[in-house]
Amino acid sequence: MMRIIQGDFSDPRVVDLLHFHLTSARGETAPGSAHALDLTGLQSPDVSFWTIWEDEALLGVGALKRLSADHGEVKSMHTVQSLRRRGDGSAILRHIIATARARGMSRLSLETGSWEYFRPARVLYASHGFVECPPFADYASDPTVSSCRLICGTPDSQDAITRRTRNSD
Repeated sequence: MMRIIQGDFSDPRVVDLLHFHLTSARGETAPGSAHALDLTGLQSPDVSFWTIWEDEALLGVGALKRLSADHGEVKSMHTVQSLRRRGDGSAILRHIIATARARGMSRLSLETGSWEYFRPARVLYASHGFVECPPFADYASDPTVSSCRLICGTPDSQDAITRRTRNSD
């Protein structure tokens, strides 16, 4: 059974997957253009970090960084390579989006690479409504980086949108 739980930085399986994510992302990104958080960055008070599991198998990780009261950033999304295309990345991304909404964030942003290595990530984000946008927060314009955003609304605003959509049918 699949479950998403708060990440445990003392679990060597989690540490190993995060290390792999960091080194592979940096290895596929131009020097100075990689913005993946290391273990210390993920333990910041403004970051929430989750892991996704099936029984005892670690499937992936993902994080939400609060940028302001109504703006969050998706960080450290990574699914185990051999287990991709099963929906685990979508599951943790939906969890991050739902958590952002529940915390009152109306906008989520993220940055990922623009190179071919990162194409599956860009496809995943687009499938959940993320669209390209200019750099956000402290990110500078960089042709090797793709910035995306999702206007996700709060639970109340999503209910209002749903009601307006139903009433206009």
